[in-house]
Amino acid sequence: MMVLPWILSALIAFLCGVSLLCYLVAVPLRMSVFLGLVVGAALVWVALALRTFHGWQFLWGGLLAVACVGLGYLAATRVYLSQREHRTLPTITRAAIARAPGDPGDGHVAVLYFTHGEPPAYSPMPWIETFHELDADGVSFVPRLFRPIFLNNVRREYLQVGGSAHNKVHGIMLHSLILSMPQAQARGVRFYQAFLDSPPRPDEMAIQAINEGASKLVVLPVFLTTSSHTQAGEEMIQALEVEQYGVHVCYAKPLWDTEALQQMFVVRANRHLEGVDKASVGILLVGHGQPDDWDRIYPTQTEQENLFRNQVRERLIQDGYRAENIVLGWMEFKKPDISQAVGQLAARGVERILVFSASISADSIHSDIQVPEAVAAAGLPPQVKVDHLGAWGNSPLVIEALRQRLLECEPSLREPSLREASLAETAPPLG
Repeated sequence: MMVLPWILSALIAFLCGVSLLCYLVAVPLRMSVFLGLVVGAALVWVALALRTFHGWQFLWGGLLAVACVGLGYLAATRVYLSQREHRTLPTITRAAIARAPGDPGDGHVAVLYFTHGEPPAYSPMPWIETFHELDADGVSFVPRLFRPIFLNNVRREYLQVGGSAHNKVHGIMLHSLILSMPQAQARGVRFYQAFLDSPPRPDEMAIQAINEGASKLVVLPVFLTTSSHTQAGEEMIQALEVEQYGVHVCYAKPLWDTEALQQMFVVRANRHLEGVDKASVGILLVGHGQPDDWDRIYPTQTEQENLFRNQVRERLIQDGYRAENIVLGWMEFKKPDISQAVGQLAARGVERILVFSASISADSIHSDIQVPEAVAAAGLPPQVKVDHLGAWGNSPLVIEALRQRLLECEPSLREPSLREASLAETAPPLG
């Protein structure tokens, strides 16, 4: 009979470890439930130990409990992180021309506005899929033991801002793009929106376009660089083999070398000077960054991020900002990081620092929480004012960059416009 208390003690401690994992990763509405289970299990164990163990038994029982809490946490972590996202794609109702007379479509162009996406509320699944991708490529990242704590920090960031507006902002940006192209609307072009890390996904919307009779699909990536993200979206669409349904596909290029997007940073910086001389202004262009191991797999991401930010830097210099006061930093994986970069600017005696999340397309946890927190961690002197100018957002110049990329895939939609003349005035060529 004396064995039973030890078994119960170990079991309660194991369940406490499982509940701890659940608390760390749970959606906010369930946090209190799992926290209650952790506290309740701990209290039950203490009550059992006080009634059952004596002398050295209490010490050994405590050590056994700690070990079982750890085992419960490890076992639950292993199971939790092994999850995979399971999606059921819509059925393609259009017959394949290769196998039957089929439906060649009604001749209209479908534009698939495709970007990263971020769940409006905390969801661990995109990060779990990222863990799988990193592990498959052999990339060093947060050790598995601490990944639940990482997810807990992501949840904290969501709670801090009350959710992510990323997808909503992209919806506004797509609407602005549609309004900027009345000729496309007149031609019957249909626009679709898809996200890599949030529904609807690119393959889902490509199927919808096929079923609605599209004869051409323009995939418009709202990304800065050619990267693992753009590749993942293209692979989803390529897996559908849309050409067999009589649909021609054109993949537009990312935006890193568009003059309109580069010039947007100059225009936005000038709007936030508030009377401060440009010589006293520091500018930080924050790149996203990727693991060094990925530079061998996806070499264009880091290369294009650097080329883009250096081109923006040259435009800022031409506009009167001092070269030594424009610094390139990285959000993660590479150096200098954000804290180091703003520290360099403060050491040069600038009065004001403008911080751009240069690689982020729309408001996100990255731009709204992580970048400001990294700047705050630098401990800048109080006399240095910092302005966070955020991600690209719904800027007319961002929309113009997207419009130009779309026209490269579908030149028939081009028509002379005052917009192009205006852009020529605001975005002079380098050199």
